[in-house]
Amino acid sequence: MTIGKNVTINKGATILSPGKVVIEDNVLIGPEVKIATVDHDLYDRHNLFHFGQVTIKENAWICIGAIICPGVTIGRNAVIAAGAVVTKDVPDNVVVGGNPARIIKKINPTQTGL
Repeated sequence: MTIGKNVTINKGATILSPGKVVIEDNVLIGPEVKIATVDHDLYDRHNLFHFGQVTIKENAWICIGAIICPGVTIGRNAVIAAGAVVTKDVPDNVVVGGNPARIIKKINPTQTGL
């Protein structure tokens, strides 16, 4: 697991990291966020595991109760809405939410001071 500078990981966050986790600078991780890098095989659940790296890029904000699944990259300045379940990569400068998470809107990082 690699953690950059000025990262906040709030109360109750769980990071399962038998795979690799990279958290870049200035990331905010809210309370009760779950980040997983391991999954069970669909057909051999007790013996075979799949590992995937999770990367959270600069200035991303993961809101309360979000779940980040194995193999996902969260883009720069992205916002993951409360309770979102992220199963696929998230591009830079967007807000995603829902289950599974989808793009809600694009954001302009210069307007937010990022």
